[in-house]
Amino acid sequence: MSQRFRNIFAPHRLVRTLAAGLLLCSATLSFAQQLGNFDEEFDDEEKPWQEIAVKLPPAPLPENLAEFYVGPTTTSKSYVDLKSLSIGSDNVVRYIMVTKSSGGATNIIYSGIRCETYEIKQYAFGRSDGSWSRSRHDKWIRIKDAGANRQDAALYKSYFCQVGILDGDLRKISNRLRENRPIDPARE
Repeated sequence: MSQRFRNIFAPHRLVRTLAAGLLLCSATLSFAQQLGNFDEEFDDEEKPWQEIAVKLPPAPLPENLAEFYVGPTTTSKSYVDLKSLSIGSDNVVRYIMVTKSSGGATNIIYSGIRCETYEIKQYAFGRSDGSWSRSRHDKWIRIKDAGANRQDAALYKSYFCQVGILDGDLRKISNRLRENRPIDPARE
C-alpha cells in the first residue's frame, strides 16, 4: 500500500479509535453509577426491625405440654405448649410456658424470644379459667441467666437459638422440645 493511500485513511482510523475510547469511558461511568445504586438499594442495615401484631393463643392443654430441662438448681418443672409454638415473619419465637412449682403453684406466660438480641417479651399471663391478662410491661428486655428461674435462658440457649440466630425451623424446635433434647450442633 502506498504512503499516499495510507495518509488518506489515517484520519478515519483516528476518528474510529477516539469514538471507541469515548464509548468505553461512558460505559465505565455508567457501570460505576449502577454499582453505587446497587449498594444503596440493598443495604439492609438501614431498615429497622418491625415486630408483627400478636394474637393470643388458646389456653394450654396438658396433652400439648413438653417438659424441658432448665438446670440443676431448679426445683420447679417447666413446659412449653407445643401447639402455641410459632416463629413469626419478624423472626420471634413465640410460645406458652407453663411452670409448676414443687408446692403446686402454676404460672402460665405467653412470651416471645428474639435470638438476634438475646431478649424476651412477655405478652400475657394465663389465668386458671383459661383467659389471659395482658402484660403491663410489654417491652423487650434482656434475658436473665441466673438462679433457679432461668427458664427463658434455657429455652434460648438449649432449644431456640445458637450464636444469636434462630437454630432451625418450627419442626426442628418442636422435635427438640418434644424429645427434651437440647441443641447439639454435631447432631443437627
